[in-house]
Formats: sequence, structure tokens, C-alpha cells
Amino acid sequence: MSIGRMDLNLLKVFDAVFEDRNLILAGRRLNLSQSAVSHALTRLRELVGDELFVRTGKGMQPTGRASAMAPALRDALRRIEATLGVEPFEPALSSRRFTIAANDHITAVIVAGLTRALQQAAPGVDLVIRPSTRLDLAEQIDLGRIDLAIGTFSQVPARLNARTLLSQGEVILMRKGHPAARRKLAVRDLAKYALVTTSLGGQEEGAVDGFILERGLARQSEMFDRSALAEALAAIGQAPRLRVTVPHSLAIPALLRESDMLSIVPASLGAYLARAGELLQRQPPYRAATVVTRAVWHGRNDHDAAHAWLREMVAAAARAAGGEG
Repeated sequence: MSIGRMDLNLLKVFDAVFEDRNLILAGRRLNLSQSAVSHALTRLRELVGDELFVRTGKGMQPTGRASAMAPALRDALRRIEATLGVEPFEPALSSRRFTIAANDHITAVIVAGLTRALQQAAPGVDLVIRPSTRLDLAEQIDLGRIDLAIGTFSQVPARLNARTLLSQGEVILMRKGHPAARRKLAVRDLAKYALVTTSLGGQEEGAVDGFILERGLARQSEMFDRSALAEALAAIGQAPRLRVTVPHSLAIPALLRESDMLSIVPASLGAYLARAGELLQRQPPYRAATVVTRAVWHGRNDHDAAHAWLREMVAAAARAAGGEG
């Protein structure tokens, strides 16, 4: 294929269809009619020598060639935009939409504060929150479908950048009136009372030592230091009793409200849930690892003015929540 025959607009159409999987939605994004989008795809198919997309009941599904092309083409388009220069980002006037991947804990602790700040600084900016537990998180960042992923990552590949937002320990939650609430919590209490834990993915999804590795990005699958708990209990000849494991941490209050179960959670989440007045928080009677929450983004967005602004806003929201930012 000769690059001299290539129209840059065809690549923009390809990128939009790959993102939306729908010709009508892609057309709206580009201010083109459905027939214009279809015609552009036909021209690109002829140039590339591949179908690129196949119409199915679930929309326009990319072929293997299209999936292989998409990340590099999106990266190239972003670099061209950066090279040519874009208008300065003006938050107060912008109607841009950002997509952030986060679990419910991060959404409650950081994103809630972020939305309040956006209301003041950028009322026209919209946020879309996607679950950070999706198995293709790294791919979604690579493809540009996620602007920023917030979570606990033990490994970040070189193509992605990261910024620390929160460094925190763990606390143990219990209901008011719990038998263990009248004294300092002991290791034997964690053997006596069953636990409610949050797991964002298990061994069946490829988790190893509490992390799931995808395309070089290792994300946390469990929201507590299981090994520290197991070692503390093993010292007294006991083992953890994980009675209830849930995928959503905001379900914890309902599960603890009328039971004697305990729950081990990140300190920021413990403080958030305890503020409602139903739960008490206590320090664990053993040393647990410090959990570091980071924001991760693709390196191609380093110099994007709007993206840089978003990162600063997220960092400010984390500082307000007690983090580093």
C-alpha cells in the first residue's frame, strides 16, 4: 500500500468506528452521515486489503488486522495532533468527556470529590466511570478508551506512566455494639469472628499473590493483605475464616450491620464508611503492607493539555481525601 494514497480522514473514521463499534455513533462523533462513514470504510478496506470490520448482532466487530492496527493508529493520530498544535485547553469552556477506570472504593473516596471540583472549574466536562476490574484494562488504556485508571498496581509497563495518589494502611471495621469493640483488637478476635472481604478477581481470572497481570500491567485483585493476616493467625495456630467475599466494597456496611463479622479494608475506605455512623474502625493487631494507589495513563497523553489538567484535578481530589497527589 502506498502512503501517498492515504487520506488522513480515513484513519479518523477507522478510529471512531473501532471505538464505537457502530457507524451511526461514529458518524455523530465526526459530524458525518452514516453513508459517508460507510464510504470511507470501503475506501480504507480497498487500501488495506482487509475487511477491517464485520457487521454482527453486537455491532461492527473488528477483524484481527483491525485490532492489530488500532493502537498504533490511535497513537499516530494523537501525535499528529500534538505536532500540529491544538488550542489551549480551557476547562471553564470545555465540553470534553473523560473516561476513568476505578472501583467503587476509589469512586467514593476520590472521584466524588473530583466531581465537586469539576462542577466549579469545568461545569461542561463530563466523566464516565468504568470498572477497573475489567480483564482488558490495559488494552482499554492502550486503545485510548480509558483516559486514566486509578487503582493499586504492582507493575506498570514502560509505555504507561503512573502517579501516586494515596499511600495507606488497613483498618478493621465492625458494627457498633460488636463484642470486640469494648477493648483493643487482638489476633484471636480475627480467628473468633468471621470476615467479610472484598476481592476484585480471583485465581480463576489469573490472580497471583493478589494481583492480575495483563499486558504488563499488574492490578490488585484483593483489597487486604491476605498474607499478613494468614501469618498473624498461623502464629496462634489458626487460619482466616473468609465467610463472605464480595466484589463491591460498598456492600460491606449492610453485611456487618446485624452480624459479628469483621472486615479488613483500606484506611481511606474505612474512614469513609465509618463517617456514616453505623460502623467502628480499629487498627489491625498485626503489621500489614502499605497500599499505594496510583493513577495510570498512556505515555502518549503526557503532553495533552486537557489530560494533564485532568491528572492534576484527580491529584487534588486525592490530597483532599488524605492522599499524596
